[in-house]
Amino acid sequence: MGKITEALKKAAEERHTRLDKINRITEQEQLIVKKIGSSRLDARIVTYFDPQSLITEQYKILRTNFMSLNHGKSPQVVVMTSALHSEGKTITALNLVVAMAQGVHKPKILLIDADMRRGRIATYLGVKQETGLSDFLRGQISLKDALFKIDLENLTFMASGTVPDNPSELLACDTMKTFLNEVRPNFDFILIDTPPVIAVTDAGVLGALADGVIMVIQAGRTQRGIIERCTERLDQAHAQLLGHVLTNIEYHLPEYIYRYL
Repeated sequence: MGKITEALKKAAEERHTRLDKINRITEQEQLIVKKIGSSRLDARIVTYFDPQSLITEQYKILRTNFMSLNHGKSPQVVVMTSALHSEGKTITALNLVVAMAQGVHKPKILLIDADMRRGRIATYLGVKQETGLSDFLRGQISLKDALFKIDLENLTFMASGTVPDNPSELLACDTMKTFLNEVRPNFDFILIDTPPVIAVTDAGVLGALADGVIMVIQAGRTQRGIIERCTERLDQAHAQLLGHVLTNIEYHLPEYIYRYL
């Protein structure tokens, strides 16, 4: 009788798991993302505040390069990372998704803050969103409670959530893979902001689940050897490196070009 009882218990658990997955998919198909009314965006999100500026044009060039990857068949799920801390990856990700959302075709974009140790996306957006990815992966909130919008057309965000004890293990769990598979049909592009490659393994873990990785590098700071080491780590994790973005570049534009623009 003990074996029969265990078999019945196992069957009930499997049935519950299947029903839970079906409910999650049904919920995703009818996903209504909550909107946070008041927000104070960081001034460094220049693509929002000044769409015609010279700096915004650089992000539009980045957008064009991104869209041109793989002969115009741009990757859908992309990890944004850096070699070291404070190289500008999160600000770059925010400016890029705003520039993408401003495109002619108005793609639907999801930006995920997967830096569960020191996530900054909610802070840069000027909103109070304490729950997010970590809470969803631990089963503490539903997907619709983890996503939010502000006054940015076609953009959806997911904050990092409360700081967990095991961020790398959470990102490597089957729930993360299932989550990405479930949200793919609902968005044209999904960008995932992750911690630096040198510091932790998170970028490699998510890079293997994504269609590719973009590495942000600060000019005049990050040494070539560090970049090579990061590339090796991503390769070992079976994450495809799509390209690099160089930040903190200063150059002089001739006055006649400025007048023309």
